[in-house]
Amino acid sequence: MTPEDVQLIVALCKQRAGLKIDPARTYLIESRLGPLARREAYGSVAELITGLRARREEPLIWALVEAMTSSETAFFRDRTPFQQFRDEILPTLSRMRGPEPIRIWSAGCSTGQEAYSLAMIAEAGQGLEPGVRIEIYGSDISERALEKAQAGVYNPFEVQRGLPIQLLVDHFDKVEDTWRLSPRIRQRVRWRRINLAADLSAVGRFDVIFCRNVLCDLDEAVRPRVLEGLAAALPADGFLVLGVEETPLGLTDAYRPITGREGLFARNPAYRVAA
Repeated sequence: MTPEDVQLIVALCKQRAGLKIDPARTYLIESRLGPLARREAYGSVAELITGLRARREEPLIWALVEAMTSSETAFFRDRTPFQQFRDEILPTLSRMRGPEPIRIWSAGCSTGQEAYSLAMIAEAGQGLEPGVRIEIYGSDISERALEKAQAGVYNPFEVQRGLPIQLLVDHFDKVEDTWRLSPRIRQRVRWRRINLAADLSAVGRFDVIFCRNVLCDLDEAVRPRVLEGLAAALPADGFLVLGVEETPLGLTDAYRPITGREGLFARNPAYRVAA
């Protein structure tokens, strides 16, 4: 790739999805775009970029942007947020919401492990009021990631990363060299393709939004807009769950931290969502 090729990739990722791509990390760019080049029958990433310049076709542009997104994820990644969700957030909301469904959004869900982790917690129903309804949604910008998530089929390495053995036994079936989630858990999650850097006003309302390890991949100028879009989707008593090293503080006044709960934030009562 030429420096001009790299700059084109960086610019497209920022313009379309707010992604921050380090132009110095050419190895990362090559490794992520290599499979796309082969799928599109190009001999190399450089040929892929030449074809993109010549054709400027939207499906190819979006395929490139999606390929550059991070797919790093795992079941019950970092543990603590899921323990808080199981022991504190979900039981509290089940008492407060009554007959109204509790709506959970895994934003930037990649291949679905986070959303399914939440679904397994909901299925267990620990500490919840009788008859509580829980709706779980997973979204990502990558259609290929969402296809894998919806299928609910994972390889041995993926199920070994963070998934307790009892949950593997309870909720998965061995199918040749892979593990398939039970239909009961798969049906608990609904999937949507959502670009978090776009207008989020039509996504609906959610009581809890997990948006973990997503901000770090976004351009600094885009992060406040994404956070405020998420705030508009939260009710006054809703919760935002970020990665352990992420914070909205200093980017927007839409949130306040929950004392003693790293990565957990509530809507700031003084914040007013733009009409």
